[in-house]
Formats: sequence, structure tokens, C-alpha cells
Amino acid sequence: MKVTDPRTFGRVVVLMGGSSAERDVSLKSGNAVLKALLAKGVDAVGIDAIGDVAAKLRDAGAQRAFIALHGRGGEDGVMQGALEMIGIPYTGSGVLASAVGMDKWRTKLLWQGAKLPVPDYEMIDGFSDFAAVEQRLGLPLFVKPANEGSSVGVSKVRQVGETRHAWEVASKYDSLVIAERFVGGGEYTVPVLNGHALPVIKIEPSGDFYDYEAKYLRDDTQYRCPCGLSTEQEKEMQRLAERAFTVLGGRGWGRIDILRDIDGKPYLLEANTVPGMTDHSLVPMAARAAGISFEDLVWQILEGSFDTAMSGKDA
Repeated sequence: MKVTDPRTFGRVVVLMGGSSAERDVSLKSGNAVLKALLAKGVDAVGIDAIGDVAAKLRDAGAQRAFIALHGRGGEDGVMQGALEMIGIPYTGSGVLASAVGMDKWRTKLLWQGAKLPVPDYEMIDGFSDFAAVEQRLGLPLFVKPANEGSSVGVSKVRQVGETRHAWEVASKYDSLVIAERFVGGGEYTVPVLNGHALPVIKIEPSGDFYDYEAKYLRDDTQYRCPCGLSTEQEKEMQRLAERAFTVLGGRGWGRIDILRDIDGKPYLLEANTVPGMTDHSLVPMAARAAGISFEDLVWQILEGSFDTAMSGKDA
């Protein structure tokens, strides 16, 4: 639904913060979103999503919610379900897509079921034969918790015998831990906005990999947009991202991370159903490349909340 009058949105509550490992990033995203909404004339307020969120929403007179929560409790379907129960339309994907998209393992299973390419991986635990995992997947490899974002708990294993320690690190954040084959031809990300892929961004971290520090704290990570691919290669990657988002049941907006091998074949890495909206974030960067200002991007995301209200069901 296209909106021209900011009053159409009613009282908008920006949900941010929360209690996940990504709280600090979420606060930055939420405050940036709130500032943009106010600049566009929207009646908006911010809420830190801790404690009795339902009471906070009621006290704020919430008629619509912009979800800027990252990680558990906000990006995993919990908040989406709560908002549906109390009848408040919200931005982004519904309960199912949010829950699955937060779980890297089940995301991979869905994509594999749809015959979409993912890197080779194994689920590991404290009883795994770590030497055998290293041999099967090769080195280097990545070890990561299945249900965290922003590279929290992720390790790159470079030497034989390091996988157990990497599992120990990841298992502090989640009982489900993934070991994943390294794909070394380049890392890309493709934001999706209202069903259409935005320009592809190539990510070139100055460090060993695109970790939390590279994402949010360092200023020497390089983001290439244009991404350096040919027009057809970029379109192929955009089509893959749109398909991947659709398979998950994604709605409104999100981001699909993709790797390329040295032969140029793309592999789906993970989905983000509530991507960052900070000054280091990638969705605003791709939107700018498409001629969409940050304020207009936030407005368009908020427009998508009407699809939630009209559908009456998860998507």
C-alpha cells in the first residue's frame, strides 16, 4: 500500500534494544529509524523492548510497530507473534519466516529442499569427531551458533585441531552449532525491499573475515556498490536472493547474504529478516545506490506493515 499522508500510519512505535546479544546494534538501528520517521512527519515514539512490552505498547497508544530488534526475542518470531495476538500491524516478515530465518540450520534445510545452493556443512556437538569434520569440510572452515546474528560466536578455523575450541565458543550462545565449508570467492549481500532485490554489495573486510567488529566498529571494511560483477551476474544473484527470501516466506524487507566460489558459483549463506539500520548497515547503502534516501527507505518499510494488517495471516 502506498501512503502519502503520514497520519495514515497512526501512532508508530519503534521497537528497539531488547535483551539479545545484539542489543547495542538494535538501539542504534532503532534510533536511526525513529529519527527518520519523525523527519517524515510520522507520529512515532521509541520503546526499549525489555520488561512488560505489552504494557509499554498500550501506554504509548501504539497503532503500528516498526520492528528494529535484532536477534532473539525480536527477530525470531516471538515479537511478531505477540503483536499479532494484540492486533498491532508490524513491519517485516511474519512469525514463520522470522523464526525460520533466525535459525541458520533450518534455513539451510528449506533452501536445500527448494534445490537452492548452500555451502557444505555439518551440525556439531560435544560428541562430534572434530578431526573427521575438519577432513570432510576442509580447512579453513567456519563454526557458528545457529541462532545468533551479527557474527556473534563465529570462529574461523584455520589449523587442524581448532574446531573443538570453536565449538566451545559457539555453544555458549546456542546448543545448535554449525560447521561450514569455507567459500573463498567473495562475500556479497542482497537487500530485498517489497519483493524486489536492491543493488548487490560486495563486502571486503580488512581482517580475516566479516566479524562483529568489521560490521559495526571498524571503518576500514570496504563495501563495493557497484559490486564489480557483470550486469548479468548481478541480476543472477538478485534473482537468487529474491527466490531464497520467497522460499522462507519473507515479507516486506530483508537481506540475503551470498558467497561466491573461485569459479563464480553463488551459495546462499544466511537470511536476515530484520537487517541493521545503523550508519554501517548494508540495506541503507544499497537503497542509496538505488536512489532511495534513508528516510524514504524507512517510509517504504513502514508501508509494508499494511500488508501484515490486510493479510490476517503469516507469510
